[in-house]
Amino acid sequence: MQIRDLPYPDPGIPDARSGPRFLLWLGRKQLGGQLKALAWGLVHFTGIGGLSVGAGLAVQAVVDRSGGRLALAGGLIALFGAAIAIGDTMLHRSAVTNWITAAARLQQLLARKTAELGSALTRRVAAGEVVAVSTGDVEKIGWFVEALSRFFAAAIAIVMICLGLVLYLPELGTLVAVGVPVLALAVLPLLPRATQRADIQREKAGKATELASDTVAGLRVLRGIGGEELFLGRYRAASQEVRKAAVRSARMWSLISAIQVLLPGVMLMSVIWYGARLALDGRIEVGGLVTVYSAVTLLLFPLRHFEEIAMAYSFSRPSAKRAARVLSLERTTYEDERGGLDDARPTGDLYDPATGLLAPAGLLTVVVCGDPDAAGRLAERLGGHAAEEEKSPSVLLGGVALDDLPLDAARASVLVQDKDPVLLSGTLTELLDIPASGAVDPEKALTAAQCADVLDALAQASVDGSGDPMRSRITERGRSLSGGQRQRLALARSLVTDPEVLVLDEPTSAVDSHTEARIAQGVKELRAGRTTVVFASSPLLLDHADRVVFIPEGEVSAVGVHRELVRSDAAYRAVVTRETEQEQEHTAREQHAERDHIMEPASLRAREEIEESA
Repeated sequence: MQIRDLPYPDPGIPDARSGPRFLLWLGRKQLGGQLKALAWGLVHFTGIGGLSVGAGLAVQAVVDRSGGRLALAGGLIALFGAAIAIGDTMLHRSAVTNWITAAARLQQLLARKTAELGSALTRRVAAGEVVAVSTGDVEKIGWFVEALSRFFAAAIAIVMICLGLVLYLPELGTLVAVGVPVLALAVLPLLPRATQRADIQREKAGKATELASDTVAGLRVLRGIGGEELFLGRYRAASQEVRKAAVRSARMWSLISAIQVLLPGVMLMSVIWYGARLALDGRIEVGGLVTVYSAVTLLLFPLRHFEEIAMAYSFSRPSAKRAARVLSLERTTYEDERGGLDDARPTGDLYDPATGLLAPAGLLTVVVCGDPDAAGRLAERLGGHAAEEEKSPSVLLGGVALDDLPLDAARASVLVQDKDPVLLSGTLTELLDIPASGAVDPEKALTAAQCADVLDALAQASVDGSGDPMRSRITERGRSLSGGQRQRLALARSLVTDPEVLVLDEPTSAVDSHTEARIAQGVKELRAGRTTVVFASSPLLLDHADRVVFIPEGEVSAVGVHRELVRSDAAYRAVVTRETEQEQEHTAREQHAERDHIMEPASLRAREEIEESA
């Protein structure tokens, strides 16, 4: 896989049982790229090792006053120099390719998992953790994958160079062969503590990121209640914690780097001292001493890859653990005797066995829960996005379990718009250019959602001067629009989709009452003959419903139309009219008095009839 071939047609099914298993799986998926980088790494490090041989031969040729051997040594140095240049260039190219392709594979996996879980993702995993995985963690995992092939090439080269020195000059080669493994393994006792400090830094950074995203998302509300400085103070404190953890981690890695400089220096001085004594005693030639000295000096370069792979693994391990935790989340599956189904899209009534909620086909059903969080969870269940911990049976559409359907078929059958829909940046035309049945025109959807003032605002903000609101750009998440305008544009987008079942969670919570009434009427007319479920407690919406379902404690308590339920069900009336306990008691007394007033004349007439008959 080359960079120009990205994205992957299929990123594969990751092994997300643990962080190390995920890293291993990622490395196996790039085996071809790893072998290519390993081959070029061996060319590069072979050139480095051969350069010392050429230098030793050249010095010895000068000592022996041999022009022929000097020319041969010069040719070898030129050959090994070319190998170093070509090998280093291609190694860097292959390693960076491995880095980018590994990061791209992980990003594709995260995007696929996000699309699969939808809004349920942030209920199972903190939003800050998802952001950390998709940004910084991707780079760290790519770094480890990229460093892996260079590390193996360096390890093989070190073994080959040490073996060659032992065969070429046993007196000094044995010293080098014994000292190099000590250098490579000297930092191992420090790695667990360095890894622990790096993990603490990652954890604190993730919390700071989550706090920052929450603060930015709620900045308008914070300013409204005067809590901006409070949350900014919390973020400053969290940032200082991250800084302190980063300094502690950097100190440990600085110590490891210092050891990697100190010990090779000690070994190099030992080789020079011992080699000089051997040369003075006539046991080795000057050229041999230069060869060993050059080899030991050049060995310091591949030895650095041992420190790099340790750092890369220490930094990537917690990142891979977080990525595996996100990628291991699965869509809740309900299995029954029927087994899997094909891609056919079912039709009919929508029924939730857990709560007893029934939304008849073709009708507008409004659900009143009283608890916004409970309403949000139930809305996700109706769309097949139940939380992982929920073990209740799947929602049925026309008697077919949504969890038995392929994901595409389930999403196309039931569309859920949550209470905080996201508008992507782009023009209004691009916003409404989505997969749809074609039965609902965008203009009709905008009209039903009462978007006339939104279109006027977009026309005035048109940057090209055309005055066409459909060509006006919407900023990221629709931040240039008010909350009510965003809600209505999102509602229009959902109406254009025209799914078999449309589930709306508080679609008009940010609009005024007059607009809310018109939206309720427009949605009912546009969705005539289609199943629509709205979670709301507004009397203006409830009054347009074909059917109202009251679910106060996780189970259906009452079913009917709004005006009947207001008169007959005190708990329902308390939710939709926001009555206090005192108001509820006062209403109950009035109803009792009214019943007594009606029954009293009847009792008197009955008494008179008894007296007359007597």
